[in-house]
Amino acid sequence: GRRGFVVRSVASDREVRGPASTEEELSAVLTSIDSSAIASNIQHHADFTPLFSPEHSSPLKAYHATAKSVFDSLIINWNATYDYYNKVNAKQAYYLSMEFLQGRALTNAIGNLELTGQYAEALKQLGHNLEDVASQEPDPALGNGGLGRLASCFLDSMATLNYPAWGYGLRYRYGLFKQIITKDGQEEVAENWLEMGNPWEIVRNDVSYPVKFYGKVVEGTDGRKHWIGGENIKAVAHDVPIPGYKTKTTNNLRLWSTTVPSQNFDLGAFNAGDHAKANEAHLNAEKICHVLYPGDESSEGKILRLKQQYTLCSASLQDIISRFESRAGDSLNWEDFPSKVAVQMNDTHPTLCIPELMRILMDIKGLSWNEAWSITERTVAYTNHTVLPEALEKWSLDIMQKLLPRHVEIIETIDEELMNNIVSKYGTADISLLKQKLKDMRILDNVDLPASVAKLFVKTKMKKGKLLVESLESIAEADEKTEPEEEENILSETTEKKGESDSEEAPDAEKEDPEYELDPFAKYDPQLPRVVRMANLCVVGGHSVNGVAEIHSEIVKQDVFNSFYEMWPTKFQNKTNGVTPRRWIRFCNPELSAIISKWIGSDDWILNTDKLAGLKKFADDEDLQSEWRTAKRNNKMKVVSLIRDKTGYVVSPDAMFDVQVKRIHEYKRQLLNILGIVYRYKKMKEMSAKDRIKSFVPRVCIFGGKAFATYVQAKRIVKFITDVAATVNYDPDIGDLLKTGCICPRL
Repeated sequence: GRRGFVVRSVASDREVRGPASTEEELSAVLTSIDSSAIASNIQHHADFTPLFSPEHSSPLKAYHATAKSVFDSLIINWNATYDYYNKVNAKQAYYLSMEFLQGRALTNAIGNLELTGQYAEALKQLGHNLEDVASQEPDPALGNGGLGRLASCFLDSMATLNYPAWGYGLRYRYGLFKQIITKDGQEEVAENWLEMGNPWEIVRNDVSYPVKFYGKVVEGTDGRKHWIGGENIKAVAHDVPIPGYKTKTTNNLRLWSTTVPSQNFDLGAFNAGDHAKANEAHLNAEKICHVLYPGDESSEGKILRLKQQYTLCSASLQDIISRFESRAGDSLNWEDFPSKVAVQMNDTHPTLCIPELMRILMDIKGLSWNEAWSITERTVAYTNHTVLPEALEKWSLDIMQKLLPRHVEIIETIDEELMNNIVSKYGTADISLLKQKLKDMRILDNVDLPASVAKLFVKTKMKKGKLLVESLESIAEADEKTEPEEEENILSETTEKKGESDSEEAPDAEKEDPEYELDPFAKYDPQLPRVVRMANLCVVGGHSVNGVAEIHSEIVKQDVFNSFYEMWPTKFQNKTNGVTPRRWIRFCNPELSAIISKWIGSDDWILNTDKLAGLKKFADDEDLQSEWRTAKRNNKMKVVSLIRDKTGYVVSPDAMFDVQVKRIHEYKRQLLNILGIVYRYKKMKEMSAKDRIKSFVPRVCIFGGKAFATYVQAKRIVKFITDVAATVNYDPDIGDLLKTGCICPRL
């Protein structure tokens, strides 16, 4: 069932309890808000919010004033929700994602507050149209594709269901990029979504955390490891409200920006004329949050991406832990952490949550390895988004060692414990099977096996068999007496001693017949990179792994992580990737939504989509069909206008609209789509005009999506689409039978 709690109503001092029992009462409270009062509040913000000159009265100014008016309502619910979570100290979910594809906030917020009609009327009183005003809002440049949309849909859903849940991400100044389609295909310029300010955020200057890079690890007199030196930056919180639908619950999306304290500005260098050096620390810090997915072809790009991921993990976990400690008060008990905190990693980008949580618990809070590991494993969970091996993140161990030395130590220990578990499960009877499992499951790839595991992969020579047995016996004795990190040294020392002994007895013995050698499988290959397999770390370090569709989750279990599934079958589950019917039906298609509600008899389907099945009994009703066609045509007329405004092409509203909106990539199959269009075009050209009309339904093929800036093949696909459009759309033989192209603004 849905959880409910008590918060204050926006419009009165009455308490609103839970969404399920009082939706009618809440609706009555909200609809009683007078549009004239809203108009007055909008005008107040237009006059006194100092963002625009007083003589200007543009739709953009009206948008900002309207957004601030809505924000006044949201912040009351937002603070009440936050206070309630602190008071009851319920378990809270934290959703960490490098992307949040939020979409525009104004229509979503007034829709969730059930104030769309009142705001439309208020703006009309002020001489504006709601749709025109809402269109002034830039799309927040915080996401790119399905991963980011899933994150935003989850936030919307959790607020609507009254779940205590926050999102954590980065506040990208320039986003991915703004796409421009020219005769040469796609071109990129910096996104400008923040240039006029963001009326939906509050900067929490009092909420900031230090984040460290580089430096070295030392052991202190207290027995703990200390990460010292290096580069230090500061992550500052920016909060965005996430309102639920028909509920007062308003959750939080906390985005981090990066900077350094003012004293890091080198005033002496600046006054000496070395302005670049003076501002170097600030620039290095701020560029972390400049761009979503900066190009990683260069070493600098790889380092910047890793800095982004660690900043998200470190700042968020410090914030989560601070909140846990504050709520626990004098009864703080770290064993309670997993019962109060759930950290969901959206894909592998937040993987560093695992070693970072371990580091904080051990090095700062003083817990033992076993205590910290138990807490981490029960706290963290992982959502997998792709089954493609090349899309499962692998980070250079050398770069990570340089940037995050303490985390590499922790990852190495996790990797060794994992290998020992694998050996315990599969034994050594079938050495080929064991080798395959280690190859599939290791976190570190192309890294020497630790001595405790490497000794299982020794190739023997008969003449030196006795020496080999002695060697393995000495290693086994050492295993019982030493710490794991000492084993590798013992193995090398034993080898050196045998080499000395052999050389005394027979200088050429090693050359002719070495006593033993390690299987190449156990050793680092200098021709290949050493990497950290982040997806494997996610599976090992968390208590749950889910795919985003049933078929996807089955592939994850049977193929991508099959060896892990064999070892921990209960870790794997499915969460089907749905989208919120509020944003994607109710608010973006109000005419169709009104028809659905009319024929079902209520708008309950907006919260319970199973109720859409109630339309089945009217499937053959001619009146419903007529209303449906009318709504669809009205919407298509809007698309016709959009295509004309954005591309200059004029298309027929009577044609079939065939739409593909996805990130441009081979596996998204835009190339197959456009090749199919080319094939259809060629077949049309082979026919007479009469046969073309008889054989083909008029079709408008619409592409939307961005190719990654450095992805040459994807950008070639965009160019191919635009070239096909330039040929097809101006062919008088084809006319309205076939049109195609990208809906993107042109220069």
